[in-house]
Amino acid sequence: MVKLARQKKIIEIIRSGPVETQDQLVRELNRAGFSVTQATVSRDIKELGLVKVPGNGSLPRYALPERSPAPSREDRLKRLFADSVQGMDCSENLVVVKTLPGEAQGVASAIDQAQWPNVIGTVAGDDTILVVVKPKNAAEEILERFKRLAGG
Repeated sequence: MVKLARQKKIIEIIRSGPVETQDQLVRELNRAGFSVTQATVSRDIKELGLVKVPGNGSLPRYALPERSPAPSREDRLKRLFADSVQGMDCSENLVVVKTLPGEAQGVASAIDQAQWPNVIGTVAGDDTILVVVKPKNAAEEILERFKRLAGG
């Protein structure tokens, strides 16, 4: 709770005026009633993703990172397939996707979040995903779509 309040205060301080050093941020937080060390502030800066940007004729100052739009579900799925999927095949209404070790659950979650109409759901292990497809004849179509995502 204190950490969240402190990090909110850091954002408020950064937005209210230029903050050029961690020491300056420590002083501002202490004035606001937060007893912090430079190490704590350093961790908060990292967690908040603060960046240094050129100041107006002065030293670089801390700022919030520019927000880029979140990738679409399809873009995320494409990236995960390209980075993690090693192979795939289908049988009846099941598609089996093989991933790098430890990657199956993340890829399966992205498949589920894509909400493709013919995919009922997924079951993931460490490096294998079982994709349940309905109707049965849609399995080949899903397999081809997965192959395109993987870049093949």
